[in-house]
Amino acid sequence: MQFGIFSVGDVTPDPTTGRVPSEAERIQAMVAIAEKAEEAGLDVFATGEHHNPPFVPSSPTTMLGYVAARTERLILSTATTLITTNDPVKIAEDFAMLQHLAGGRVDLMMGRGNTAPVYPWFGKDIRDGIDLAIENYHLLHRLWREESVDWEGRFRTPLQSFTSTPRPLDGVPPFVWHGSIRSPEIAEQAAYYGDGFFANHIFWPKEHFQRLIGLYRQRFEHYGHGSADQAIVGLGGQVFMRKNSQDAVREFRPYFDNAPVYGHGPSLEEFTAETPLTVGSPQEVIDKTLTFRDSFGDYQRQLFLMDHAGLPLKTVLEQIDLLGEEVVPVLRKEFEALRPAHVPATAPTHAERTRAAQITEEAR
Repeated sequence: MQFGIFSVGDVTPDPTTGRVPSEAERIQAMVAIAEKAEEAGLDVFATGEHHNPPFVPSSPTTMLGYVAARTERLILSTATTLITTNDPVKIAEDFAMLQHLAGGRVDLMMGRGNTAPVYPWFGKDIRDGIDLAIENYHLLHRLWREESVDWEGRFRTPLQSFTSTPRPLDGVPPFVWHGSIRSPEIAEQAAYYGDGFFANHIFWPKEHFQRLIGLYRQRFEHYGHGSADQAIVGLGGQVFMRKNSQDAVREFRPYFDNAPVYGHGPSLEEFTAETPLTVGSPQEVIDKTLTFRDSFGDYQRQLFLMDHAGLPLKTVLEQIDLLGEEVVPVLRKEFEALRPAHVPATAPTHAERTRAAQITEEAR
């Protein structure tokens, strides 16, 4: 099982002090969080992509390239790469370049984002969202696998004998996740290509995501990529911990109550009952995270949101230490003990996919 951190890069006032970090502080904080994730023994750091205030990560590959130079083992990913409004050619080239810089420690998550105005900002129509996601990914998939691409579609100018550069490292494209919180078409797309499906179920009850993951697993098997329980699934979640649960609830409540994405809606208690949010002791985080397997089956990646709602960097780094020292070692052991031998333990890494490609080539 892979465990990691994802950040949406929000610039949110600390409700206990009123202080708002600068964009520079927030960007540097995200880098510090990635470095701490590696130090704490986690596997993945993922950044979102946003093009509007109050968010700062508008250029994920720039940030991840910098993080790659400051880490040695961490898998670098995205919590969303906007497949709808980014040019597939630029995605192909940017992430292949990042692969080379990071020695293959790269994958990415395709998504449509959660900000409707981003479509016209980049010359697109939100009513074409699903069609853009499907067509653009089809082109991206080819660009990484074919030296010379001829292409004509609805949403971009045609390509004639086009080669994206650099080519993927070792001839093996980055592993791709398709993220969705509402669209069965995206679950179908992930299954068709044999890619991963990531359900970032941080705001909705589990029943909604059980349907999407169930569809993905069923169609993954239908397309001949393996049995349904071998499909590659990732989940999101968010936690806040202190040694004792009362301290955690007391400290986190003002952040929850005032956060733009949480505040002025359901209470903290209601929200934790209905979603993956866990506010309590490390043992409570362990207990709740283990229930995800009961709801969704064996899965390969668990990412936690920890640097949101205006929490100061010092607090976030303390959270990552608790996660690495007290939570993840237990989760690794428990999930591994429950996982059937034929089910993948982790998402495919570059090294594993390179070996598989070599074996396939030698068999020809």
